[in-house]
Formats: sequence, C-alpha cells, structure tokens
Amino acid sequence: MSLAKRISRLPAVQSALGHVAADYLRLVRRTNRFTVVPGEETDAWLDRLTPFIVGMWHGQHIMIPFIRRPGDRAATIISRNPDGNINTIALERLGIRVMRASGARGRVVRDARAKGGAEGLRAMLRALKDGESVAFSADVPKVSRRCDAGIITLARFSGRPIVPVAVVTSRHLRFNSWDRACLGLPFGRGAMVFGEPISVPREADPETFEGLRRRVEAEMNRVHDHAYGLVGRPDRVGLPSWGLPA
Repeated sequence: MSLAKRISRLPAVQSALGHVAADYLRLVRRTNRFTVVPGEETDAWLDRLTPFIVGMWHGQHIMIPFIRRPGDRAATIISRNPDGNINTIALERLGIRVMRASGARGRVVRDARAKGGAEGLRAMLRALKDGESVAFSADVPKVSRRCDAGIITLARFSGRPIVPVAVVTSRHLRFNSWDRACLGLPFGRGAMVFGEPISVPREADPETFEGLRRRVEAEMNRVHDHAYGLVGRPDRVGLPSWGLPA
C-alpha cells in the first residue's frame, strides 16, 4: 500500500475529509438555482410514495443527498471497505443513515447468497419497512448505465416502488472513472428530476421481471436526459473529460 493510501486511511484524516466533503456539497446545494420536477406538487407526491427506493446511476451518487428534504428519513448502503469511511462520514453529516455491509456494493441484492449480499438485503428491507427511503445504485457492477437485477429484486421483496432520480448541475466536474462520476460546482443551475414510480409484483415471472428491469433502465435514462436539458448542458457520458469542468 502506498504512503498516500496509508495516510488517507488514518481515522483523523478520513474524518476531516468527510466533514469537508459534506460542507462542500452544502455549498453546491445553496449556490445553485434548482428546478424540481414534477414541480410544486413534488412534496405531496413524495409524501404519498414514501418510503420508496431511490433509483440512481452510480455516477450520480455524489449529489443524490440533495433530494432529501428536512425531516425525510433516508438510508443507503456502503461497503465495509475502509475506502467507504469518508463517504459514510459525509453522508451522515448530510442526514443520510449509512448501513455498512460486507461484499461489493453492486452485489448486495443481485446475488443474495453471496457473502454480504443477504446481510445488505436484510438491512435495506428493514429500512424500508421502518419508513426510511433507500438510495440504491442500479448499475451492473462496473458497467455504467446498464440496470442490474438487484434494484428490481429489492422492490420485489419490499413491495415499495422504485423512483428513478437524477440530480445534475450546469457546472460540474466529470471524472474519468468507469461510472463517469459527476461532481457539481457552485454558482450555476441545477435540476432534480423524479421519474415515474415503478412497482414490482412479488409474483413476477422471469419475463415480467426482465421487462421491468428494462423499464427502470429506460426511465432512469429519461430522467437524466430531462435533467441535463433543464440545465442546458448535454450529458457527456462516454466523452473524455479528464476531470475538467463541463
């Protein structure tokens, strides 16, 4: 392990970085003029759906906490890998309860028999049953913008709807990572778009299950296209940016 990696895993360093990350995201939230879709009725609409599964593409996970309203109860799951500690600290400061589960994040419900999979699934089911909405990355592990079966399985077992969500800003950094992760910058325009709720019947047969997986994927792509259209910037996934402002 490199010296920089060892330093980044020191508890004091991780705590400081987590606090800085949370404060930065608050700055981005305050200094961007956000448009929310579906609009004025969003609060009442969300109240009727709560608790729900927040469907997000992995590369958009950094700014998903912006959708949490004061008083909302929300949770997400992060691997027990030490690299997840900074994210955990930042999210908890932003009011998101973090559930730590072993095993790769993308496998949590895709294969409930995998180490950590059943543990993560139980944790998310308990959270939804207790009235917490759960944010969940829908991508196939290491394959951006391809919906995995995991989020469909969670909806099936919990009986709660999936609501595809996109949060984007006109000024942002696009990282050269597998998920094309995006970090908002201050002093621009923003959009939060909530998509059509999608429920998964407990008794869904394989054909129905696959159809719903494709439907979630299409709706998540639609809300992202809509969000980027609202801020007047194209979604540059797939184009090299090397971390420069878009």
